[in-house]
Amino acid sequence: MRLDKLLSNMGYGSRKEVKQLLKQKAVTVDGAYAKDAALHVDPDKQDVSVFGERVNYTEFVYFMMNKPPGVISATEDLRDETVIELLDPLHQHFEPFPVGRLDKDTEGLLLITNDGALAHNLLSPKKHVPKVYYAQIEGTVTEEDCEKFAQGVELDDGYVTKPGELIILISAQQSEIELTIQEGKFHQVKRMFEAVGKRVTYLKRLSMGNLKLDDSLDLGEYRELTAEELACLQNRD
Repeated sequence: MRLDKLLSNMGYGSRKEVKQLLKQKAVTVDGAYAKDAALHVDPDKQDVSVFGERVNYTEFVYFMMNKPPGVISATEDLRDETVIELLDPLHQHFEPFPVGRLDKDTEGLLLITNDGALAHNLLSPKKHVPKVYYAQIEGTVTEEDCEKFAQGVELDDGYVTKPGELIILISAQQSEIELTIQEGKFHQVKRMFEAVGKRVTYLKRLSMGNLKLDDSLDLGEYRELTAEELACLQNRD
């Protein structure tokens, strides 16, 4: 990889700005000052440093966010703040995107990456990746509702969902539940409950596949996936 492309990709500026770094003798390759921006380097085998700090080249980034309400699961929006705007500018430089969408008022686990292949595998209907939600429901959720969800319910547009596993945590006028589904239709959880005459008042995603929300993350906070978490996502059948 060209030296200027490597440093540009890692957020050290445009290629023109990288050339200025070279003129300042700020860049070394294996301990020697680099002069040629077109120099080809192997970041896995060679020591590339800027101002004495080694550049650890990364092609893909993987972040777990506890999405707050009121923020859009998109890369850009003309009216509302997006989850990408919550990232550090250095992380935004990698041009990541949210894997799937959470509604504007929905909280919880959101995976953000620039790895298109992984995103496709997690979102493909053929992969049957389970997603677990916690919800508060206006209306008494019953075992009959659990049976209906297990069979699949017909939404307002006539679509019949795939079976979902509904677990009742509290059955009362204000119920609490956990729901596992393998699809991601628009407003699906809310529409499933509307199909049985009830209304979702609070919704939070707890997990996606083997990836579970880190309870230590406050709303709006994020962190990089651990090696173990990433391996679990990548090694799905």
